[in-house]
Amino acid sequence: MSYECFDLTVAEGIAHIRFNRPEKANSMIPSFWTELPDAVNALSRDGTARVIVLSAEGRHFSSGMDIAVFMDGGLDGSDNDSDSRFVRAEAFRHHCMALQDAFSCLEAARMPVLVAIQGAAVGGAMDLITACDCRYATKDAFFSVHETAIGMTADVGTYPRLVKLIPEGWARQMSYTAERVSAEKARDIGLVNEVYDTAEEMLEAVMNIARQIALHAPLAVSGAKRMVNYARDHTTADGLDYIATWNAAMLDGEAIRTSYVAQAQGEKPEYDALLPVKKTAGE
Repeated sequence: MSYECFDLTVAEGIAHIRFNRPEKANSMIPSFWTELPDAVNALSRDGTARVIVLSAEGRHFSSGMDIAVFMDGGLDGSDNDSDSRFVRAEAFRHHCMALQDAFSCLEAARMPVLVAIQGAAVGGAMDLITACDCRYATKDAFFSVHETAIGMTADVGTYPRLVKLIPEGWARQMSYTAERVSAEKARDIGLVNEVYDTAEEMLEAVMNIARQIALHAPLAVSGAKRMVNYARDHTTADGLDYIATWNAAMLDGEAIRTSYVAQAQGEKPEYDALLPVKKTAGE
């Protein structure tokens, strides 16, 4: 399937989504908000890919939401000026939640999502990258919760996730000031895992990390992602209880034996892929 906003390839267990509108700084036009969740949800349902990598062509990762999204249907969810402001607000709430779903699918995907960032990651791009599992950047990358500077409060996912990724003081400073945070500072505060000199070096490193993930049992990796997400949002006691229940149901003894035998023989272990799942309502 072809997409307007990115190219998608799957090879060696790695699904690579590469934003392909560099002449527009990979701004998120209306079709982006349906294409991305369609692609990610399909990959997650299929289960063939073991990891997803997001990257971008050109100087910038993404300048965020395109102005066309703001104008499509109106900022208040209606083109009809005669509608009550209350029903317009209710409609906008659903519009906002649909945009949120476009990035929540990254967090909900059965496999890890890695993102490689060069240049700008501002506005909607911050919403996107905070929903990914791991973030990597070039030394020229910069990050900004830019919505504050244009008169709005970011609403597509930055706040609930950013405050769990970096110290609260920095989440607040970035949010209140809309300042640009450099790649080095982003690494210092834990927003990105590593910083690289060039986009080429970064993508090579990220793909190597993806290959390492793809070597492991898909069920174990999927379980690990689920446990980290759950632990982030629950108490330690809840997390301990959940992992015990998970492994009681899904601990794969054969995969463990396969791992030990392959390692002893210096061979690459072969694991069962995740099974496809049916499309759910709303996808």
